[in-house]
Amino acid sequence: MTSGLPCPICEGPDRRGSLERSLRVLAVDDEAPALEDLVYLLRSDPRIAHVEAVTDATKALRVLHRAMDAGQPLDAVFLDIRMPGLDGLDLARVLSRFAQPPPIVFVTAHQQPAVEAFELKALDYLLKPVRQERLAESVHRIVHEVLDSRGTSEPAATPAPQPAGGTPPEVGDEVIPVELGGVTRFIRLADIRYVEAHGDYARLHTATGSGLVRAALNGLEERWRSAGFVRIHRSHLVSLGHIDEMRLEDGHLSVTIGGAVLPVSRRHARHLRALLVRGTRPTTAPGPTGPAPGSTGAAPPRNGLGS
Repeated sequence: MTSGLPCPICEGPDRRGSLERSLRVLAVDDEAPALEDLVYLLRSDPRIAHVEAVTDATKALRVLHRAMDAGQPLDAVFLDIRMPGLDGLDLARVLSRFAQPPPIVFVTAHQQPAVEAFELKALDYLLKPVRQERLAESVHRIVHEVLDSRGTSEPAATPAPQPAGGTPPEVGDEVIPVELGGVTRFIRLADIRYVEAHGDYARLHTATGSGLVRAALNGLEERWRSAGFVRIHRSHLVSLGHIDEMRLEDGHLSVTIGGAVLPVSRRHARHLRALLVRGTRPTTAPGPTGPAPGSTGAAPPRNGLGS
């Protein structure tokens, strides 16, 4: 594009129609006038179908996670660098730990952070005020990034959601923003011991504390099943690798995780026992079962479950 010659991959006559209105992007800037200008320019590009706009990094993470939960991950993030609280470079570091990090285009009035930005593998670096021609080059790079990541000659309008039984790469490295007392913390999926339903929210418990995310337990169960999470109750989702003990007392089954005793419903009891005895990860949701099986005593040691 910078050479002035048409790109044979995405600007040929057989590609223009398929590329129109195909990209979904996120714009992040704490200054409203700058954000409005950027959104206007992005929406003017015929290759962009949808633009989300937020004013801080925490909101950006929520938008990105919501898009992933819906099976429609965003194609790129246009990100201001100097913002209060979590700045653009901090957010880029968090996104780099995603299983499939979105391409990042930094948009800033300052040249100084450029070296650090590219060390974070930024796709492009735009200086304010952004010119339409320069922005078009960034969108061109995004198109190629999307084509390469999908291994196809044409971008799909809507990415297909991950099948329930599939295992996304490095799923345990996913980073989740959680709210605790008005403070946003970032925790790794691998550190979550169990999840507790709280209406429209879910509380994620780790060894060092807990925090809330706006998500339904059913959605988290589907999304994290391949990472070893299993439903044991209508109010609880647990990580199999963190279960210390399973007990049956007075006909009631429970599991112990880091000192917390969690009830296991009769519906999920048989499926959970089978998983723990086999030492396998869940691949399908359990169906209704009969009454809880007989006495189990203590479960085999954590992470060493055998038949």
